[in-house]
Amino acid sequence: MGWTRVVNEISPSQRLTLLLDQSPLKGIQRWLWVLSTGGTLLDGFVLFALGVAMPLIIPVYHMTPDIVGLIGSALVMGAVLGAGIGGRLADHLGRKRLMVADMMIIAMGAATSALANGPPMLFVGQFIVGIGVGIDFPVCSSYISEISSKRDRDRMMVATIACQSIGMLLAAAITLILLSRGSAQSWRLFLWSEGLIALLFFVLRFSAPDSPHWLMSRGRFTEAAQAFIRIIPEQRETVLQITGDHEKLGASIPKVKAGMATLFSPRYRARTALVTIPWFLMDIATYGVGLFTPVILGSIEISGRTRGLVAHDLALAEGSGIIDLFLLFGFLLGIWSVPRFGRIRMQCIGFAGMAVGMLMLMAAVGLTNLGLHIPLVFTGFIVFNLLMNAGPNSTTFTLAPILFPTQLRGTAGGFAAGVAKLGATFGVFLLPILKERFGVSNVLGIVSAVSLLGLIVTLSLRREDRAWPSFGIVEMDGK
Repeated sequence: MGWTRVVNEISPSQRLTLLLDQSPLKGIQRWLWVLSTGGTLLDGFVLFALGVAMPLIIPVYHMTPDIVGLIGSALVMGAVLGAGIGGRLADHLGRKRLMVADMMIIAMGAATSALANGPPMLFVGQFIVGIGVGIDFPVCSSYISEISSKRDRDRMMVATIACQSIGMLLAAAITLILLSRGSAQSWRLFLWSEGLIALLFFVLRFSAPDSPHWLMSRGRFTEAAQAFIRIIPEQRETVLQITGDHEKLGASIPKVKAGMATLFSPRYRARTALVTIPWFLMDIATYGVGLFTPVILGSIEISGRTRGLVAHDLALAEGSGIIDLFLLFGFLLGIWSVPRFGRIRMQCIGFAGMAVGMLMLMAAVGLTNLGLHIPLVFTGFIVFNLLMNAGPNSTTFTLAPILFPTQLRGTAGGFAAGVAKLGATFGVFLLPILKERFGVSNVLGIVSAVSLLGLIVTLSLRREDRAWPSFGIVEMDGK
């Protein structure tokens, strides 16, 4: 069947989707991708920065492990709220409005944290930062999926979540520079820096068009046409021709009932489970281990006998930075492997690798007194970070935008991200408490068990996501 015949047999909204799907990647799409990375980049940045800052903050305010866990969980508790409301608002108000607003929220939270005069104010500031990051997750994933072509969509979405590791490495560089000055107040500058990054993205995002798919779903066809033309200018005449007949175009867009209830309808509940439960389990492990990597390293005496609080924290920051470099390598592997081998397969491989990495760390704890633990510690963290990001940390982020139509995309992504951040809250709140009461070895065993559970759940829901070839305004139903 020729291309002309195919085009003539599909609806006007599907024709617009195919025009974008078949277009080559352009400079404007690369720039919009850069703008969309702000939330994931800052997610990694604030996670690393707070993890390095906590050893400096704890003695200043004489914080107990319970307070440490509460402040650490403020980020993800805020993200639960932000993701829950952000996705729903993005489906009603548009992607761009939320992408601009969430950066200002992060900047406000960062300023509050940097000016904190005690644990309560620090908690409030980090909670606000978490709200902004949580909003950005479903919004930016939906936006990227709606402005990219089919050929490049998977890679661009994995590259978006990969900016978590870029944020961590950027935070590592900044914290190392500031810590080298030897000031115990460096932690305030860590937090100021994340606010400045958020303000930069706030300004730059004003230049982005709104999602053409979302504009069409809201009946704003003239604006949708202009957005399509900015992204695929070579199709200007075709776009104007298709969008010129508003009545026919509007009739071609099926009515999808928006709202949370639709996610649990017979048509969508299997997809909802697939995008939600594995992400929840992954974030328990990911955020718990990521936020307290310096604490875990300190517990296994990876920093040696360095004297002085700042010098000790500098050693832990260096070790954490080296380990987190493999987060980036994992995402690079994911950019290559997910399009080739499929999301479900890579998700299973990733969960298995996470479990193995934590078991290696458990073995390292037992070898501490023999002086043989350091290579095993780094190997365990490397395996965990590499396969986590090549697998579930890439795949869970990309599933909701692919499996749900435009009218539900933000809501589905927000619900999945909110539930995931709830799992992250459990991880970062409970980890320091469990470490204090049961020791680091038992905590590592729990993380390994959670990772194995993620593997089991994924296998039980392993219906290949390609069986649901939906995208754009409508579900293509394989056509």
